[in-house]
Amino acid sequence: MSSLYFATSGFVWFAWPSALLGSGGPLNFEAAGFCTWLGCRDNERRPGGGRFGDKSSRRVTLVFMSGHLNAKIQITKDGPCLVSGGLPLREQSIVTNAEGESLDYKEGREYPAQPQYALCRCGQSGNKPFCDGTHKKVQFDGTETASREPYLVQAATIEGPTMLLTDAEGLCAFARFCDPKGRIWNLVGQTDDPEARRLVEYEAGHCPAGRLVAWDRETGKPIEPKFKPSLGLIEDTAKQVSGPIWVRGGIPVISADGKAYEVRNRMTLCRCGRSANKPFCDGSHAT
Repeated sequence: MSSLYFATSGFVWFAWPSALLGSGGPLNFEAAGFCTWLGCRDNERRPGGGRFGDKSSRRVTLVFMSGHLNAKIQITKDGPCLVSGGLPLREQSIVTNAEGESLDYKEGREYPAQPQYALCRCGQSGNKPFCDGTHKKVQFDGTETASREPYLVQAATIEGPTMLLTDAEGLCAFARFCDPKGRIWNLVGQTDDPEARRLVEYEAGHCPAGRLVAWDRETGKPIEPKFKPSLGLIEDTAKQVSGPIWVRGGIPVISADGKAYEVRNRMTLCRCGRSANKPFCDGSHAT
């Protein structure tokens, strides 16, 4: 069994169904708006069910070509997130309508650029969003419990006429962009209608955690927003609480045990200290 990949700021495995890949040979595409396809492992089988996890799947290596080659987020044991690589940091408030439905993000305060900084993970710092050492005083338990399985192994697949929707429910950060206009899980079944298709693409792309990913059924490509590597601090205006750290643009997240999580375009890290899916957000800040 052979493989081909090149190391840079990080890499991610995706399982693609053979029906979308074709019969073999190199496949040229840009996936998730920030990756370049470089190679694949043939004849490697992935366990699990669903369209993207069946026995006909092959693994494809996608390597991130980032302008922040040294950027990463290091999770520390029972402590903060250590950010390196000069990543921009800015508040992102959820804009809602009169009914409280999430519609868009509004950029807020931009923090001064720093080559390195530590973001609070316990939720009790007196200098939020930065760490001030309070995690030691409160004996914060930051044990990481999140799955190490690739996204597509965790995700279920909902099929529509022109689109597919993958949904890894355990990653939900409760931003609620999936609810307006009839809810995205219903809308995907109506994607032969251009307006329904537009809504599915928009709502999935606004899911900060990357729980939801829309796929073009004809090309087999994910439809992803294009993000430069950056961090957002989500503010939930409807719930009047601070939400998670929004990790954008394929930034590697390294566990306290030194192992890397799968690199994805959109992820959310807990900063309230209460998630049961650490280091990722599970929406506990809003409950």
